[in-house]
Amino acid sequence: MSVDLKPLELNTPSSDDWVPSLEDTPYQRLGGAEAAMALAGAFYDAMDAHEPALAKLHELDAEGRVNPGTRERFGLFLMGWLGGPQHYAERHGHPRLRMRHGHVPVDLSMRDAWLRAMQRALDARGVTGGLRRFLDERFAQVADFLRNTEG
Repeated sequence: MSVDLKPLELNTPSSDDWVPSLEDTPYQRLGGAEAAMALAGAFYDAMDAHEPALAKLHELDAEGRVNPGTRERFGLFLMGWLGGPQHYAERHGHPRLRMRHGHVPVDLSMRDAWLRAMQRALDARGVTGGLRRFLDERFAQVADFLRNTEG
């Protein structure tokens, strides 16, 4: 999956104190399906470029990059997690994040590598303001929740 890394126009008002609601979800605020898929692509591009130990935990393509199937699955997951369509669950079942990541040792260094890749992706996509604060906090919570190894 090739992803254009130019930031999308975000659907954000001038106020910086945004909080999500049923009428104004992170999915909508980010820009919908295309933006969620682009964020997933930017995330794996950042991982490939800057977090090789983390990238190697994934299935790689012939060029040594995280493969397109993984990128697509994560994009579908992000759509639902951000409050959009539940395409991931429809195709793959409940995410069961801890179970799906249980075979991978997730310690502090892997958690931090994941968060660095996501921060780079959010930067590349131009996500700022209240949406960025919300996503930074939520991604940090999920990344810490997935830790399954000391250290």
